[in-house]
Amino acid sequence: MKKDCIDTLVISDPSSIDYLIQYKNNPGERLYALILNQNGQHVLLLNHLFYLDQKLDIKVEWYNDVDNPYHILRPYMEQSQVIGVDKFLVAQFLIPLMTEFKQAQFVVGSKCVDYVRMIKDEEEQNAMIQASLYNDEVIAEVMNLCAEGMMSEKDISSQLSQMYIDRGGEGISFTPIVAFGKNGADTHHEGDDSLLNEGDSIIIDIGGKYKGYCSDMTRTVFYKSASHKQIEVYNLVLKANEAAIQMIKPGVKLCDIDAAARTIISDAGYGKEFNHRLGHFIGRDVHEYGDVSSKFDMEVQEGMVFSIEPGIYLQGEFGVRIEDLVLVTKDGCHVLNHMSKELKII
Repeated sequence: MKKDCIDTLVISDPSSIDYLIQYKNNPGERLYALILNQNGQHVLLLNHLFYLDQKLDIKVEWYNDVDNPYHILRPYMEQSQVIGVDKFLVAQFLIPLMTEFKQAQFVVGSKCVDYVRMIKDEEEQNAMIQASLYNDEVIAEVMNLCAEGMMSEKDISSQLSQMYIDRGGEGISFTPIVAFGKNGADTHHEGDDSLLNEGDSIIIDIGGKYKGYCSDMTRTVFYKSASHKQIEVYNLVLKANEAAIQMIKPGVKLCDIDAAARTIISDAGYGKEFNHRLGHFIGRDVHEYGDVSSKFDMEVQEGMVFSIEPGIYLQGEFGVRIEDLVLVTKDGCHVLNHMSKELKII
């Protein structure tokens, strides 16, 4: 905040608030905000509808639905010349806030929290390692279900949350993707009633939560047989995945990691079919601030956790994606997933 000359920071993202003060809330349509001030006058704004059953080491200001919460915040913000807001504060709250504090310049202040969340401490790392171990087990179970060839994409997806819970997790970390055949060319396909046919590719992109931290992994397998083209594409994606992982260490730029994988796929003639960034950061949320893409020239630091997930998507035919999570270490990286990436026919 000092570096960016931000006097007051308004944080509305529930994940960030939980990260900072260990309090979880799902505010729905009501304003919910943590106010941090350089002068030390921090406050949590809560509607009386919310439930607070723990003692917080921060002052709490309560308001009712008929109150003006911006008036309640005035004593904490009226001297602020620069007010930072996070990227999640919606217009219905931001505009009244700007109207209430016309004296201030408003800036996006998400980096103040994002840069801290980007580096995982030992406790966070251990939670993510365990979450990924559970994910290894669950994806193996999903492959076994697919091998039976009797269940639809939707049927398999519906069982995933319980699989994580049965292992000591907290359910899914995002809407799972189980995509058969041509559906695999849709990068964010939602499971439907499709059944497997011999020769189909199967993209399984799933993750669960453990102690509030997410896992995420993708494997592509083939049902009963794989064509020469499918094998060629699979091996190309695997080569890109492994090349990117091999170059990860502190000091390497995120954009260069993306380029390493993208060049391999582009040189083979599938550049247009690799239509997304190489990876995303992950932690309490499955997608956190930071991309492994051409637009991020940030240098990798020890403690970062992000995905490496090259893919090729051939519309009307099939798709292949291989995704791992990596934890950056002092002199390289540790791959959190242990499920084999060798081409597999089930």
